[in-house]
Amino acid sequence: MTKVFKNMFNKRNLPVVLILVGLGVFVAFRTLGLNGGGKKDETKNEKILHTVGEMLTQIHFSPRKVDDAFSKEIFRKYLGEKIDDQKNILLASDVEELRKAYETKLDDEINGGSVHFVPAVSLIFKKRIAEAEAVYKEILAKPFDFSKEENVNLSTEKAEFPKTPADRQEAWRKRLKYMALERYAEGVSEREKNSGKAGYVKKTDAELEADARERVLKILNRSFDRLKNKVTDDDRFNEYVKTVSESMDPHTTFFPPVDKRYFDEQMSGQFFGIGASLRDEDGFIKIVTLVAGSPAWKSGQFNVGDIIFKVAEGKDGEWVDLTGYIVEDAVKLIRGKKGSEVRLTLKKTDGSLKVVTLIRDKILQDETFARSVVINTERGKVGMIYLPEFYANFDDPQGARCSEDVRKEIIKLKEQKVDGIIMDLRNNGGGSLYDVVQMVGLFIEGGPIVQVKDRDGKQPQVYFDRDKSVLYDGPLAVMVNEFSASASEIFAAAIQDYDRGLIIGSTSTYGKGTVQRNIGLDKTMGMLDANSDLGTLKVTLQKFYRINGGSTQLRGVSSDITLPDIYEFSKLREKDNEDALPWDEIQKASYSRWKYGLDLAPIQKASEARLKGNDAFNLIRTNAEWLTKQNDKVVSLNLTKYQDEQKQIKATVKQIETLSKSSHELDAQALTEDLKKYESDTAKLERFKLWVKNLRTNDIYLNEAVNVVNDMIVQKNLVYSGK
Repeated sequence: MTKVFKNMFNKRNLPVVLILVGLGVFVAFRTLGLNGGGKKDETKNEKILHTVGEMLTQIHFSPRKVDDAFSKEIFRKYLGEKIDDQKNILLASDVEELRKAYETKLDDEINGGSVHFVPAVSLIFKKRIAEAEAVYKEILAKPFDFSKEENVNLSTEKAEFPKTPADRQEAWRKRLKYMALERYAEGVSEREKNSGKAGYVKKTDAELEADARERVLKILNRSFDRLKNKVTDDDRFNEYVKTVSESMDPHTTFFPPVDKRYFDEQMSGQFFGIGASLRDEDGFIKIVTLVAGSPAWKSGQFNVGDIIFKVAEGKDGEWVDLTGYIVEDAVKLIRGKKGSEVRLTLKKTDGSLKVVTLIRDKILQDETFARSVVINTERGKVGMIYLPEFYANFDDPQGARCSEDVRKEIIKLKEQKVDGIIMDLRNNGGGSLYDVVQMVGLFIEGGPIVQVKDRDGKQPQVYFDRDKSVLYDGPLAVMVNEFSASASEIFAAAIQDYDRGLIIGSTSTYGKGTVQRNIGLDKTMGMLDANSDLGTLKVTLQKFYRINGGSTQLRGVSSDITLPDIYEFSKLREKDNEDALPWDEIQKASYSRWKYGLDLAPIQKASEARLKGNDAFNLIRTNAEWLTKQNDKVVSLNLTKYQDEQKQIKATVKQIETLSKSSHELDAQALTEDLKKYESDTAKLERFKLWVKNLRTNDIYLNEAVNVVNDMIVQKNLVYSGK
């Protein structure tokens, strides 16, 4: 099935060297077509594609040659990964027809020619989507026989487009049978569990099978409704431009204007909207919670459980039916500019419809900001700072910045007289380069933090912390995993290179060692305004390097203390992406290691001894590879065999989950001022309390990190006492 569906920098805050880099790119950018020129008869989409093609060639860190070989690759990826990644809509004959006409012509389109490929794909796709809809409805109209011995291969990587309509029908039959089998087995299990209970209505096998097919039918109907009525030709074109951009490297991409706004909102931690948390339920956008003080909350017209049926921009905007929308796409329509008007049609829980007009206002996503707790142990107090992303509001000098927020958390923890600090960067995908430089500076006495190299390959720029003061000089540990990327890796690498603290987690972090910049497609203003009506290119301009000279690209940062990880064998890191840029190294920067560096060997030895005696970590180590393989294999469509396979998987996962709940409950305590911060919003307060509760019992990784920091505290005290 198809997958289709800032950075106006603050010169007061950023280092001079970054401004100079920007000016250098600006000069290169102004050479593209000169003064916004181009073919007079260019369509909007052609202008977008041509501009993106020029920008990629002229300013990307390591541009690939846009030739016939590149064209073939774009052809393969667009059809097989964006348009029909399940290979169950288009036929091989469709692909062959398109291949003969366009496979070696896409480079010509990118380099200034007329755009014909996507319109041709759209025509065929619309025809085939109607056929596929008829196919799945026909198949789901008849019962499945789950006693039959047959298998289905769920892997799409090696799948091929079906040669005939009959082959496509058979592929659909097996996939739909598997979807129904999942739900039928679930129904059988529920029947066994509840059989004999008062009031429980026991269904027959035939009724459970019919229910399973009905549930699958609803899922497919919603999905195909979106493909037919919500996904437009422009959406398919945008995916085409993304395919071109992302083939240069995984982190270069194209943002249509609404997607760019959504990206900025995620980075800044704020947006302008109505203040309601939403979820997709049975194809409808339902309100889950209301933010206290928000426009929706103040209006008194919104209630939890209401469905946002339609949305319109301003007084005269056209109504858009949100039925079948995924939450992310619905959110993009509901949010907008500060002070702008939005109309919403609500379907109330009693079935009535109500039209409400609201004025959008700032909504702060403060639950994504830095937060901390104090963990009391027998050997001292350990502070833990959780940072989910390196956020920064580039458009508002008074807006949230993660480096400033972390500074405040450190001060709060020092007031609690903690003996050590843990920085939790697990699942932190990165963000602001400027802020990570400032953040490392909180822990060292000044010096180089990261080296950045441009495409010209000349002497790299070195980003320094020039403040000689140290906010915190005690024992420090940094928690990471395979999803810690980019700015997280810069932070971890600098702490490791300075011998300032220990890195704890998976064998290595994600491995993203590149720097991107958002540039608007307006050739006259692109470097000065990342928001263009044509869209924005997020383009890789630089690679960053550790101060020891090595790149984090592909290899990431290796942990000092390695903890077994359930995702270790999953192909999720940068090195698993065929378009990733290579690893390399440059000359190391001049720096001095932390004067209070600890002896790592005994701390590692103590952790290894604890891990050997930890049943949960041993089980994870033993089963991680096996569990990964279960997600990508041939699956039986026989009920008995399927149930046996699922029992084995569920038993292993449940055992890991049970053992992962620490037998020793951490005494993690929220700070009083943090609890007060959420007093006005009950939902946020409850979520915050639940977060703290989970830290106490459900995080064996944090538990071991606390043990490691305690070992560091003991060693530090011995050093200071002269023993």
